[in-house]
Amino acid sequence: MLLSITHRATGVALAVGALLLVCWLLALASGASIGREGPTVQVGASIMHSLRRYARFPALDIDRGLILAGGAAGIAAAFNTPLAGVVFAIEELSRSFEERTSGVILTAVIIAGVTALALVGNYTYFGRTSVALSVPQMWVAVPVCGILGGLFGGLFSRGMLFARMGLPAPLRRLHAERPVIFAAVCGLLLALIGWASGGATFGTGYHEAHEILQNGADPPGGFFVLKALATLVSYVTGIPGGIFAPTLAVGAGLGGQLHEWMPLIPSGAIVVLSMAAYFSGVVQAPLTALVIVMEMTDDRSLMLPLMAVALLARVVGAAVCSEPLYRSLAKRYLPVEGPPAA
Repeated sequence: MLLSITHRATGVALAVGALLLVCWLLALASGASIGREGPTVQVGASIMHSLRRYARFPALDIDRGLILAGGAAGIAAAFNTPLAGVVFAIEELSRSFEERTSGVILTAVIIAGVTALALVGNYTYFGRTSVALSVPQMWVAVPVCGILGGLFGGLFSRGMLFARMGLPAPLRRLHAERPVIFAAVCGLLLALIGWASGGATFGTGYHEAHEILQNGADPPGGFFVLKALATLVSYVTGIPGGIFAPTLAVGAGLGGQLHEWMPLIPSGAIVVLSMAAYFSGVVQAPLTALVIVMEMTDDRSLMLPLMAVALLARVVGAAVCSEPLYRSLAKRYLPVEGPPAA
């Protein structure tokens, strides 16, 4: 999506990135269900794009190199997941890996990672886990988590696309003609969802996901559904927030629910698999799902089950929502191209 933004007349500016960051902080303080990777990716891309004036880069290298590098650096710094930043740039931001941009991306990710370490120290986003499917019978969790995670992830993607394209005409008019009233209605919906969940749906969902994963806490009733609804409503308002953290929280809630149905399988294993499955079902990026969950938990013992569950969820998610979420959302930023010149 960031690559498409560069084609707009206003371009990607540092001032815009700073304004997005301020808006995100205000929205998060208000209880919106958003992640922090959205503004960090955009701010990172803005910074890298602004540096083009200090070097002689062809236009294509600016778009494919600096913007991708800034986006990847934003992901790496937001979650202390440098490998996930690179994979995200390959799999989501560019959908292809070009040799001439690889050095720029890797350099930006390394610098972002070192800076994050210097500021906040070495940490793992969700803490360290050590779980495994120790007996063959436990592998039943892979198809269950993969199918359900992909199904719910695909439904969430369809909901996001519907929120962008299929809102009823009265709501579209209200959004266009009375944006303040529209935002107030969305805020009321978020408050009602938060009340129904006991406040669990407010914010990024990090605390809830951490408790479910590390302490085996039981998620509030219907948490993963309510968190997904809160994220959808937050998106409709136009808040410049990301969906990574809320998506992982929804996946953790789904895993906590599934553990109640499969109590003989370690809770941590089901939660980790469900996080990867739901994430892969939403963004249809199994490599990113695999790497980001592994880096966030610092656990390699579930590598093979994670690979299987991410690929299965991607297939199921694509069957439910055929158009990848980020690719579809990016289309609204593409310029309308006229007929080719004679």
